[in-house]
Amino acid sequence: MFKSFLIAGCLLSSIATSAFAAQQTYVVGSGGTYRPFEYENNQKELEGFDIDIIKAIAKAENFDIKLVNTPWEGIFATLNSGDRDIIISGITITDKRQQMVDFSSPYFPAEQSIVVPKDSKVDSVSALKGQKVGVVNSSTGDIVVSDELGKNSTDIKRFDNTPLMLQELSEDGIGAAVGDVGVVKYYIKSHPEKALKLVPDSKFQRQYFGIAVAKGNTELLGKINAGLKTIIADGTYAKIYANWFDANVPTLPTK
Repeated sequence: MFKSFLIAGCLLSSIATSAFAAQQTYVVGSGGTYRPFEYENNQKELEGFDIDIIKAIAKAENFDIKLVNTPWEGIFATLNSGDRDIIISGITITDKRQQMVDFSSPYFPAEQSIVVPKDSKVDSVSALKGQKVGVVNSSTGDIVVSDELGKNSTDIKRFDNTPLMLQELSEDGIGAAVGDVGVVKYYIKSHPEKALKLVPDSKFQRQYFGIAVAKGNTELLGKINAGLKTIIADGTYAKIYANWFDANVPTLPTK
């Protein structure tokens, strides 16, 4: 009789443990079109800075993740529908978005930056006058440069995305470009032969990327924030950042 109870107890314990383990797998939505943050490799697997970050957080907090390539259009709705538990996709934290989802502590500073050839004397936005300047259409960089040079200035050349703009810069079609600092840093790291450099300017507002969960999911948000805190403290974050960008690892604000 005792042996039967013992076996039954072990079975129940095993079932409970399995159920608990299953609950620890979270579906993560991420777009696959924003290199170097998230993109599909040749095996159709997601990789990038964001992917490495969420994997490291999951490891630190001892939960599993299932990555799903999720188009940007409608990505927030996947949280409310329950199709995704987490989304990480180069998402800038804004007041409007905070009304729809809950964000983690910031994990990446997402300001704009000027990029020029290493021998350029440009040292600020105001020094762009007289230069042919590339911007991504309707971006924060476009707004700042338009304020400085005039919205209809013929010196401003607008592009659909940052890679196209940087290609034009590397071919001397423009003298300077303004784009997302992460994409620009990755381009400079990947193309050392281009001999480019970054020029920051305080006129570019600093914003931050955050990891999003459904509104009110405080338990999961707590795990993500705890994991992020751990990987920053133990140096994992710095290693991931240096691998994708450079050694100038940013100091991140905490909630």
